[in-house]
Amino acid sequence: MRIAVDPDLCQGHGVCESEAPDVFAVGKDHMVVVLHPDPPASQRPAVEAAVRFCPTHALSFVDD
Repeated sequence: MRIAVDPDLCQGHGVCESEAPDVFAVGKDHMVVVLHPDPPASQRPAVEAAVRFCPTHALSFVDD
């Protein structure tokens, strides 16, 4: 399972970065950058929170 970002929905609010700063970063262009598309299991709760609380629903999980 990996993390996917819909660039058409992302508005750079930074919720993902605040929930999981080791996995997400918001660039100068206000677009999220996934630092670790397949994060370790230890990051799973933080990543799930980032996906759940994204205000524009730009993040999702994709089965490989």
